[in-house]
Amino acid sequence: MTRDGLPPGATLRPEALIALRRLALRASDAPVLSPLPGGIATRHKGAGLEVADLRDYAPGDDLRHLDRGATARTGRPHVRLFQEERDHIAWLVADFGASMFWGITRAFRSVAAAETLALIGWSVVETGGRVGLLALTPVGPVIVPARPRVRGMLDVIAGLVSAHGEALDAILSGETRADPPLDRELLRAERLAGTGSGLFIASGFDIEGAGLADRLGDLARRRDVSLFLVTAAMAGQLPAGRYPVRLSDGRRVRIRATGEGTAHSERVTVAGRPALVVDAADPPSKTAMRLGLRHAAGRAA
Repeated sequence: MTRDGLPPGATLRPEALIALRRLALRASDAPVLSPLPGGIATRHKGAGLEVADLRDYAPGDDLRHLDRGATARTGRPHVRLFQEERDHIAWLVADFGASMFWGITRAFRSVAAAETLALIGWSVVETGGRVGLLALTPVGPVIVPARPRVRGMLDVIAGLVSAHGEALDAILSGETRADPPLDRELLRAERLAGTGSGLFIASGFDIEGAGLADRLGDLARRRDVSLFLVTAAMAGQLPAGRYPVRLSDGRRVRIRATGEGTAHSERVTVAGRPALVVDAADPPSKTAMRLGLRHAAGRAA
């Protein structure tokens, strides 16, 4: 079996991820992702070029920051406070393990994970940051170095599409084995993402591994870690019955649905850390709303 006969929601198209840029363009309050020196003004006051505030001089202040105008008007020495400039660095971590390649209605969970990360990536580059990719697949990781501007995001999209396609081909050919534990896979993220980076992990967290809580704790000590639990919530709302399912190790079994499923809350806890729930059945416009990206719903993809 090949990708050609699969429905749109099972494959990843670059044009669809590029089109998500218009949702990210409406983001009104992008997060601070890194405290490294750079050219992006943040809400923090520090040593930059943009004047953020004035205050009375205090012993030890840099005399080069004296504001002559305010000092002359008030008769008291005043110093300028500058808007701190930081470099936004975001690493997008996409779990494209075999267990992510299924869905109930609109799209596979793997596709929804890529869409979520693309929305975040566009938001980062549109505010002057850099974005990189670590895609975890059954045939090995795909890494795209962090780069700025639209060109950097297009490289990330190319990486997402390539990694997703390779994973899907391996699954369709029956070459995959059971997904490795996520705690082990995230060792690569620790090596890639430097101090102060933003780390955005989209996964079903189906096979966490015994050390995931510790791994996330280690990552979060020097990085800003955000988790996105990608679900297929409709699976809990299927009519009662038995359904054929292929497991991540290739085995085919039948599972019983009771028809008494409950809806997921928007936020849950994964390995002791908060995670935002993303339903693969939701359109990207709704996901953008959950991410805090403001946009006109009527124009959403």
